[in-house]
Amino acid sequence: MKQISLALLAGALFGAGLALSGMADPAKVRGFLDIFGAWNPTLMFVMGGALMPMGVAWRIQAKLRAPLAAERFNLPDTTKLDARLIGGAVLFGIGWGVAGLCPGPAITDLALAPRAAFVFVLAMLAGMAAFKFTSPRQPTARNLTADWGGRKDER
Repeated sequence: MKQISLALLAGALFGAGLALSGMADPAKVRGFLDIFGAWNPTLMFVMGGALMPMGVAWRIQAKLRAPLAAERFNLPDTTKLDARLIGGAVLFGIGWGVAGLCPGPAITDLALAPRAAFVFVLAMLAGMAAFKFTSPRQPTARNLTADWGGRKDER
């Protein structure tokens, strides 16, 4: 229950931050990406503002033995940059530039501008399903725990 409560709190804070900063508005995102036209630098300041608390969070995390609501940290064990990662980043960037939305703001926009966001979210879910059914099985947090012989998370 503690994990669910913290996840809901984190999601609510993230959504409120997106709405308050205006980053749930696709026009602002497209304005940021339009560097040769009517460039809007506000997204740069929102990203910069997010880096400061994240830097503090990483320093705190480095000193903790375990997270506050789990038995251990679930951090990636690889830092390799391969074609799959770069290709995914390129596809994500193209989608972000065309739609002016990425997954977080799209979910937020389901409450703020549901008609426009609904189509994006459906397309996003279709892409996720297509990936799931066409790619080899990838380790997830859930099956990594089982594969390592540890206790499965009850999520």
